[in-house]
Parts: sequence; C-alpha cells; structure tokens
Amino acid sequence: MKICHTKQELRTTLTELRRTGSIGLVPTMGYLHDGHMSLVQHALQENDHTVASIFVNPTQFGNADDLTNYPRALEDDLPLLREAGVAAVFTPTPDIMYHDAAQTIVETTDLANKLLGALRPGHFRGVATVVTKLFNLFQPDRAYFGEKDYQQLAVIRTMVRDLDIPVIVRGVPTVRHDDGLAMSSRNSRLSPDARAAAPILHQACLAAQDRMADRPSAEELSQFIHDMIGTEPLADVQSVDIRNAETLEPINGPITQPAVILLAITFDPVLLIDQFVITPN
Repeated sequence: MKICHTKQELRTTLTELRRTGSIGLVPTMGYLHDGHMSLVQHALQENDHTVASIFVNPTQFGNADDLTNYPRALEDDLPLLREAGVAAVFTPTPDIMYHDAAQTIVETTDLANKLLGALRPGHFRGVATVVTKLFNLFQPDRAYFGEKDYQQLAVIRTMVRDLDIPVIVRGVPTVRHDDGLAMSSRNSRLSPDARAAAPILHQACLAAQDRMADRPSAEELSQFIHDMIGTEPLADVQSVDIRNAETLEPINGPITQPAVILLAITFDPVLLIDQFVITPN
C-alpha cells in the first residue's frame, strides 16, 4: 500500500493505478471502525483498485474544541487499510490540503442550511468543499459514503449532480453495534453511562416503525420519537425530523411514502446523529 503525504505523490500513484483499471475512493477522517471497513469492502468488490483518504477536515468543524478532541489513530488505521487490500491512502495535513490564500467554497445552498446544517452552520459547506477537492485530486470512478450520515450523502449527491462531477456516489448501509448504536468515531468520546444510554436512538426508530401500523401523521410520529428519547436523562434532543426519504422535503400529515427519521441527540458534549428509513404499512 502506497502512503501519499502530498498531492504530487497522490497524482503520481493514481496515474499508475489508473492504467490498470477503475478506482474506488473511500474518504474518511480516520479512527477507523467496522463501518469504514464496510465502505472499503464495497469498494473492493466494485473496482480494480481501492484508495482511501484520512483527513480530519477543519473547515467542517464549527467548534474548535470538537476539532481538537476528534479522535485520531493513524498508526492503527494504516494497517487496517493495508490488510484489507487498499492500494493507496492519502494522509495530508491541513496546510497541504488548503492553500493559505484559499477563498473558494462549495455549498449546496438550500440543503446545507437546514436540518443538521441549521444546528451546525457551515458544516456541510466544509464537507462539500473538501469532498470536491478530493474528487478533483483522486478523479475516482466511484466513491463510497455511509448512509448513517444521511444528509451528508444527499449533499454530496446533489453537489455531484449540480457540478457535473463524473463520479458514481455509492451509499452503504449503516453498520451497528450489537445493541443498535450506529458505529461512529464519536462513540469513543462517550462516557460509560452515555454509551449505555445511546442505543435509545435506534430503539426509538424501531418503535416508530412499529407505530406505522397506527398510520400516524409525521407530526405525531416525530413527537412519539422525541418523547421516547426524552425518557433517557442523559439524552438532550437537538432535533427529530421526518422527511421524504429521497428529497428530504418536509412531510405534513399522513406518511404515504418512504420517509427518513433524522436524529441529532447530544450526550454532553458529544453530538450523535442517526437515521432510519420507515415505510407505510
């Protein structure tokens, strides 16, 4: 596995790889877990060469402490990628990734500023900008993202469509722990008590799917989820949204088509997000 620290090293490596087949990209911020490795496995199955990036992107963090405390373990991540069969990994520093005088941003102006984007202003602008840069650097045939970050996946798909970026974006199903908690690098920051409480997110989503037999309105189901999560003293509900699963537009009244539950819950100080697609009975 080739480890590329600079853009030029990456371009040289990719030129060689591209001569012998397709390239699948798995962008990550490191601290890899089984969810990330699921993305890698999907990429390996569909491409001649799988490549990855490990970069904690500062422009998508609104809180300096959140950026500082984000878990990092490059010395553990690289062996995992090597053993899996990844051909190359790009590990830039912020000063390599961003020019000192950089002034260009990429933003899906509507989608980036609602739901989680309203809670974290500028977050999806940072995501869209860095992913555009990675797509330009790697020029992959396919790129892989987890469905857990549902709005992020929608942002990236919209960006690719609007900017005519020639890459196929693959969404990969959420990987969960045995107790239902979605795998996330942020889980490592939970206190033992918060970690024990966090599965309430998935439990509420499963209960909401069961409630669909009663044909609730979106408003009623949202309140049901909010109330159930609220029974957990350590959970601070930031938002519960039920949206059209494809467009993320609001649903008013009865749920007559597939919808996605989008959760943002704080277990102080850690913000966890989760998603679950529900269907009418």
